[in-house]
Amino acid sequence: MRPLQIDLDYLQQVLVELLRIPSPAGFTDEAVRYTLARLEDLGIPAEITRRGAIRADLKGAQQSPDRAIVTHLDTLGAIVADLKDNGRLELLPIGTWSSRFAEGARVTVYTDDGSYRGTILPIKASGHAYNLEIDTLPVSWDCVELRLDEECCTRADLVRLGLNRGDFVAVDALPEITPSGFINSRHLDDKGGVATVLAVAKALVESKTRLPVDCHLLFTISEEVGSGASAVLHGDVAEMVTVDTGPVAPIQAGDEFGVTICMKDSAGPFDYHLTHKLLELCSDYGIRHQRDVFRHYRCDSASAIEAGNDIRTALVCFGTDATHGYERCHLRALQALADLLGLYVQSPPTARRDRLGLGSPEGFTHLPVGDGGRDD
Repeated sequence: MRPLQIDLDYLQQVLVELLRIPSPAGFTDEAVRYTLARLEDLGIPAEITRRGAIRADLKGAQQSPDRAIVTHLDTLGAIVADLKDNGRLELLPIGTWSSRFAEGARVTVYTDDGSYRGTILPIKASGHAYNLEIDTLPVSWDCVELRLDEECCTRADLVRLGLNRGDFVAVDALPEITPSGFINSRHLDDKGGVATVLAVAKALVESKTRLPVDCHLLFTISEEVGSGASAVLHGDVAEMVTVDTGPVAPIQAGDEFGVTICMKDSAGPFDYHLTHKLLELCSDYGIRHQRDVFRHYRCDSASAIEAGNDIRTALVCFGTDATHGYERCHLRALQALADLLGLYVQSPPTARRDRLGLGSPEGFTHLPVGDGGRDD
């Protein structure tokens, strides 16, 4: 195995282009088309499901037990819940995020026939009008509304413009990459992961790196609403590494400059052997990393397992501050993540026996329990 040369300029270009494509869960077609075009440019064959989840294939020396790396194209967003009598729009969130981070956001509303620009505001937004009431307004989606940049002061005005319940609302990402390497944007979850995986794919293709087993690159479209990897996997995949954002906070172990390897999230612990393999790769090749446990977190691994897939799963993350808000990570975290993924796809399968699925216990894995783990 050898470290790959990651094209960071390509990674940043793809990331910014993706961030500028609206893709709240349920409204992902254009992000899917963009990703397919990047895979085609690299000469990597890909297929899509009926709704648009992507499976791209990197051929290896053997077909089984093969592996997958999964990221998601869908983001947080909102949907029109009602047309209000004051000419504004009531909203409900797409995905799990606080209205605190919606306040002040510039957005696009997509109707059946076109689109409109607007801003999400508290229902009491002017200090000159409401004084201290603006500071005591609860944090709730019931306490925000969408103000369109159109002449509309009544419900009838909204109807005239063609607004309906169920219209999608995409929140502007507003990406900015600073000279110091910080990346500020909404929706780094998980477009940072998608851009990193595409950069790794580019490095593999250009270096003509030979892989030991087939590797599938999966791009899901409904992770933020819980069903992500449930439909794009096939029974031949034995192990899957999920790539996503990792929360940075005082109660977490991660930072914005390396890879976070999650040992457990709210859906349960990840596979011991696959997770420790990734930890060993980081240690052996000097990749900055840390272990963490996520309390309020769910990823594509959970939907894959819940759909009945008998696979080993792991979760690797780029450390991100203010997740599901106005997010920030550092380019060094994406570089570290890319380095780890590049080594992982060159490594042998975690367990050779995994090619069998249901079968003989011969070759089944051991845990390092020692004498303390025996019940004599």
